[in-house]
Amino acid sequence: MKKVKKLVGILLCLILITGMMAGCGKKDDTAADSITGAGQSTEESAGGESADTPKEDGTDKIQLKLGIWPEDTLTADIELHKGYVETFNATHPNVEVIPAYYKYATDTFVSLAESGNLPTIFETWYTEPQKLIEGGFVADITDELEARGWANDINPSIKELLSKDGRIYGIPRDGYALGLMLNVELFEEAGLVDSNGYPVYPKTWQELAETAEKIKDATGQAGICLLAKDNAGGWHFSNIAWAFGATFTLEENGKFVSNVDTPEAIAAMEYVKSLRWDYDVLTPDPTNEDWGTGFTNLGTGTAAMYIAANDAVNQPTQVNELPADKLSLVPLPAGPDGKQYSLSGGTPYMFSKDATPDEINAALDYLEIMGKAPVATEEAIAGMKADARNKADNNVPVIPRFPCWINEEVLSAEKAVTDEYNNVDMNLYNDYFNIIKKEGNLRLEEPGSAQDLYSELTKVLQAVVTDKNADVPVLMKTADENYQKLLDENVNK
Repeated sequence: MKKVKKLVGILLCLILITGMMAGCGKKDDTAADSITGAGQSTEESAGGESADTPKEDGTDKIQLKLGIWPEDTLTADIELHKGYVETFNATHPNVEVIPAYYKYATDTFVSLAESGNLPTIFETWYTEPQKLIEGGFVADITDELEARGWANDINPSIKELLSKDGRIYGIPRDGYALGLMLNVELFEEAGLVDSNGYPVYPKTWQELAETAEKIKDATGQAGICLLAKDNAGGWHFSNIAWAFGATFTLEENGKFVSNVDTPEAIAAMEYVKSLRWDYDVLTPDPTNEDWGTGFTNLGTGTAAMYIAANDAVNQPTQVNELPADKLSLVPLPAGPDGKQYSLSGGTPYMFSKDATPDEINAALDYLEIMGKAPVATEEAIAGMKADARNKADNNVPVIPRFPCWINEEVLSAEKAVTDEYNNVDMNLYNDYFNIIKKEGNLRLEEPGSAQDLYSELTKVLQAVVTDKNADVPVLMKTADENYQKLLDENVNK
């Protein structure tokens, strides 16, 4: 098991480096209105026919429930998808596209899957596929991928995350590596820019504390937004702790062993505690901060720094109206001994266990039109361009994405589109992209049960940011014991 995990990590790093050099809610049932009859019931759409009504040519209608439909607030993205649907419908008259926005959540997923209420296609996180496959909640799409010639184009390390016993259960949407997002306006206001106007960002975690303090003193705004509301807090903290030399999960004799209360992990948590009580550079109540509010703080200028990834640059800009040219993404700081890592993960597309081969193929065809498939057809490139144009038109930085595919033609097409529509000064991003190419910089999320680990770490975070006298070693010992119990109950069987 240990060798496999190491191999996966090595492959991911090597392939991401090679590719780049070549070029984490609840289903809204009310959203399930057909594009062909928005606002109508399914039975009323498409000329009054129900989804099961035979067409005049004797074929049955296919429903494609798109769990990847944008949320209601992203109106420009919805318009983009309406354009995709129009293109799709021209060649798929027998498919009814149904918007079914879905945000993956561990506490509601199983009930939706077991009740048959998952959309045909949905997004999750790379920590989840093996659990979803083991539970029988997702469809085997191997035959469909092999028929298209897509199976061998998936980044091999990602393919392993999405496979079991030689069968494939998903394809990648994208990948990411955590970095440090900066609100350039606050750095400018604090005078923390160089002679060219670029932000002077912190290179170590100690420098981050000092930089955050200068920004707080100069602007009155938080130097950094730290998350401590839900699992995202533990997720971010794990990357900080790695820089301090921590590793949270070990593998011994084929089983996972909790390693939470080490001196290195305790030092990292003491550092976080100092950000709250010694430097006083956090937002007023980190226990109210989650993934989304972090971007709100960054985008609206109530925090200058935030741990985030390349796949979420739309959040502070499009969603929270920070000008695209006032956002920067830089490397995460190094720890006391110079260790510097970026937590790497991503988002796969997966398919409901109840999806038929026809429905799966319809979903894959839709992804091709979006430009999210390992093909560089005229139609796929048009989808890539539409996506890039939509970003540029809606204040989203158009920057390179992680290579999910190893098809060189696709990688070249993606690079050409990015270069054509690029709308930001890449000097605000180049250091980030350069550091994640370094061998050994990328680390996959901890093995075992990452979400349970994050949950336990978040409990400690909540304690240290609300209680100045919180005993970090005691809290980390409790987290270690709790995590081991969860590993033994849910994983080490």
